[in-house]
Amino acid sequence: MATLRDDLKSLIGARSANPLAEKLGITTVGQLLRHYPRRYSDRGALTEIAGLEQGEHVTVMAQVVNANVRSMRNRRGSILEVTITDGSKQLRCAFFNRAKWHAERLRPGKTGLFAGKVSEYRRTLQLAHPEYELLDEMGASAVDEFVSEIIPVYPATEGMQSWVIARCVRQVLDLVEIEDDPMPPELLAAHGLASLDSALRMIHRPPDFDSLDVARRRLKWDEAMAIQLIFAERRKSAVSRPAPACPPVAGGLLDAFDARLPFTLTDGQREVGEDIAADIAQPHPMNRLLQGEVGSGKTVVALRAMLQVIDAGKQAAMLAPTEVLAAQHARSLRELLGDLGCAGELGAAEHATRVALLTGSMTAKQRKQALLDAASGAAGIIVGTHALIQDTVSFADLGLAVVDEQHRFGVEQRDALRSRGAEDTSPHVLVMTATPIPRTVAMTVYGDLEISALRELPAGRSPITTSVVPAAEKPAWLERAWQRIAEEVGKGHQAYVVCPRIGDEPPANNGEGRPAISVLDMAAELAHGPLSELRVGVLHGRLPADEKDALMRGFAAGKVDVLVATTVIEVGVNVPNATVMVIMDAERFGLSQLHQLRGRVGRGDVPGLCLLVTDALDGTVARERLAAVESTLDGFELSRKDLELRREGDILGAAQSGKRSGLKLLSLLRDEDMIADAREAALGIVADDPALGNHLGLAHLVTDLVDPDRAEFLEKS
Repeated sequence: MATLRDDLKSLIGARSANPLAEKLGITTVGQLLRHYPRRYSDRGALTEIAGLEQGEHVTVMAQVVNANVRSMRNRRGSILEVTITDGSKQLRCAFFNRAKWHAERLRPGKTGLFAGKVSEYRRTLQLAHPEYELLDEMGASAVDEFVSEIIPVYPATEGMQSWVIARCVRQVLDLVEIEDDPMPPELLAAHGLASLDSALRMIHRPPDFDSLDVARRRLKWDEAMAIQLIFAERRKSAVSRPAPACPPVAGGLLDAFDARLPFTLTDGQREVGEDIAADIAQPHPMNRLLQGEVGSGKTVVALRAMLQVIDAGKQAAMLAPTEVLAAQHARSLRELLGDLGCAGELGAAEHATRVALLTGSMTAKQRKQALLDAASGAAGIIVGTHALIQDTVSFADLGLAVVDEQHRFGVEQRDALRSRGAEDTSPHVLVMTATPIPRTVAMTVYGDLEISALRELPAGRSPITTSVVPAAEKPAWLERAWQRIAEEVGKGHQAYVVCPRIGDEPPANNGEGRPAISVLDMAAELAHGPLSELRVGVLHGRLPADEKDALMRGFAAGKVDVLVATTVIEVGVNVPNATVMVIMDAERFGLSQLHQLRGRVGRGDVPGLCLLVTDALDGTVARERLAAVESTLDGFELSRKDLELRREGDILGAAQSGKRSGLKLLSLLRDEDMIADAREAALGIVADDPALGNHLGLAHLVTDLVDPDRAEFLEKS
């Protein structure tokens, strides 16, 4: 009998196996059997058409309402227009070839599976020349192969339809026998889990919907255990390495800084600061995630930790995702420190330190000086981009690494910083994000970190109003947006206009609608059109570093009225005089990005306004996402809504390594208790068997369900 690790060709032949490999990357029995149905259609019920998105490849089960053949106006031949329904909503299908032949088959009342890519025609969604399979044409034996009345609908793609995948799965299930279960028997018994063999058979051939629940519960446990085993090992590995103990020093830089603070720390800042201070005083590495709303004061918390490390004779490094943000952080830290950050300069305070900036586009002279300051220890704080983790950068004695906007980096960058400690030690690591994270996401995506949260905003922040501008439906609203900017500038304020791309690169629209709006095109249009009387600046990531810095300084000084930019201004940019932001093609940004971006306005004593401009149709998921941003300023609530609207595999798959994972069923919203139970079980197993040498089934489970690069520690088993 075949096993899960066998090549598919030996079971179903190259003719069937090769398309699965080419289209879906499926080459083994296990990969095919873990390609679970996306949903199920009861033969007596039709699949929902509502919620389809443009560009999505879908399979719907529906009934033909009508079919009409007509001549095409602009070219020879005829077109067949078919309307199908799921009982509540209709969808248009268009056939441009063999129209009369398709019309003979697709008569009103016929029911079948229709698969294709969703496109838009005259503001209406449609399937252009979809592939289809009618139930009454499949033959009695083929229909009978569908177990009971439940038809599995698989994640498919162009050239590999759901019903083809179903046939391959049925063929494999008849030939495979899964005898070795990776889950330890005691866990199966303790949690009442089905065997892997029965779970895989039930997920593909469910006799009833109750059986589906049993199968899903077991297969979710596999996914939860796989990811938690990774993090359990990472936590054990991290705390086993030595780190420089940096206890507080009375009368040092930190005390001097606290004495000069012009504001009072919030309760949250004090509490989190105490936790961090206790962590970095220990001789093993701190690994802590600090999450907090935009403007909640994370930078001050991080700076106080850096000063405690400097008081102990060590250095601190701060890694930022963009040069704009790195430069902004360096300026902010210098401003906060004042004469405490001017070591070597006239008027510097006693025991002052120095802040050095290191980015990839600095001049050779600037880079040489920054490298010297880091290597000699002259700079207590080194701020930079990815340039900080290059092999050419050395530190005198790195005690703390702060990673800002962790979601913009992967584990690799964090690990690279961990390796920069002196004398075989690892620096303490503090990662920060202004993207609030639900508990289950934190357990699943940042499971190797301790979690702290800042929910309280400092006094003085102004409210922000957010509104969706449906430009295609109501173009006058977009005209009003430009008028609103002019009005704000007339009051002495400034504005941002954010676009998805720069404009000097080929537009990546994949043939789906128009290309995304670019900064360069938008700036030219505004400067010669509705904002021609204003001073318009352009900012994006490919500008030389000195130009970016000069432009941001000019904007902060009020020399630029409107800044047209990419997401380089997403985090860290602080211009209190900016009161309005217009985000073009807002549906092309993530919810966390939109929340971050609007946090750039309302930073002074004047309320902020954020306008989300979109061409997305009303009733689509894209518009629902924008409505969620419009409805709340609570980032934690928004992060939960984001989970509800996104495919959770997108969050789990690319969050750590940028690659897809095999996590497909686990729900971060609904399976919180399961994830917590798996976390506890994984910690216990790894405590006794770090390399999983006595749990080879679990070792294979990790490598099968999580990207192999994320499970490299299992190789030694």
